[in-house]
Amino acid sequence: MLFTPSEDGDINLQREGIPAQKIFRVGNVMIDSLVKLLPAAQRQTQNGLPERYALVTLHRPANVDDSEILKRILQCLLDVSQDLCVIFPAHPRTRKRITEFGLHASQLRLLDPLPYLEFLGLQSRATIVITDSGGIQEETTYLGIPCLTLRENTERPVTVSLGTNVLVGRDPDKLRFELSRVLTGKAKKGTVPPLWDGHAGERIAEVVAG
Repeated sequence: MLFTPSEDGDINLQREGIPAQKIFRVGNVMIDSLVKLLPAAQRQTQNGLPERYALVTLHRPANVDDSEILKRILQCLLDVSQDLCVIFPAHPRTRKRITEFGLHASQLRLLDPLPYLEFLGLQSRATIVITDSGGIQEETTYLGIPCLTLRENTERPVTVSLGTNVLVGRDPDKLRFELSRVLTGKAKKGTVPPLWDGHAGERIAEVVAG
């Protein structure tokens, strides 16, 4: 039994020669967790937060282990911080690289990594999310938050084709352009993929029990 979150998953499996009767599109189990915990996350106290802010996560080696690439990304974020507060819960490795490379990020609001509920609360209120994380691409699509992904590709293509996600790679000009679109009210309008409704786990149970 192969359970998929979206139509593109069905198509990929069929291309691999998997019989259609073994494929069950059930939705996204990670969205189940988000739906269940979102009310608690939004009750989290967010003291001292501005009304509008960009939320950043950055941890992939391709982005943080190359000093020139990390420098360009940080410069873009510093430029953004002139117009929008940038909240950056920094992965320990990312923070270490910033120090090692002698880069400056003092104008950014650097935080230690956050627990899931606290981060989800921040994410749900963000003006925009800038990330290289796969799961966050899915969460922002469900939440309707504009997401700019600092990668050339994604394992979650449905977040680009239907959702709020835009791939900007490591191109600072594209990142600046897409940021300006968000700040001027021209952000990409996405939709929530079918079956991303918090009941994927129940559909899986029905198939297994049936």
